Amino acid sequence: MKYVYLLRSKVNPKKGYIGITTDLKERLKQHNYKQSPHSSKYAPWEIVTYIAFESNETANRFERYLKTGSGRAFAKRHLWGSGELQ
Repeated sequence: MKYVYLLRSKVNPKKGYIGITTDLKERLKQHNYKQSPHSSKYAPWEIVTYIAFESNETANRFERYLKTGSGRAFAKRHLWGSGELQ
C-alpha cells in the first residue's frame, strides 16, 4: 500500500504538507524528528488526512495532483478539515 498524507504543523496550524509513503508511522516520525528538510521548519506535525492506495501509479498521480493549484484548492475544501491553510 502507498499512502498520500496531509499534515498540519502544530506550531503554525496555517502550514500544511502533502506527501507520499509506504510507511505512514515511520514517515511522520521522520517529519517530527526534522529529518525532512522541506518540513523541518514547522515541526512537529500531525496527520490531518491520509488515503491508502493499492496502486503505486494512482497514489503518485493523486499526490502530484494535490500539489497543483487546483489540487490544493480541492484539499483545502475537502481534506484539511477546519482551519485555514496557506
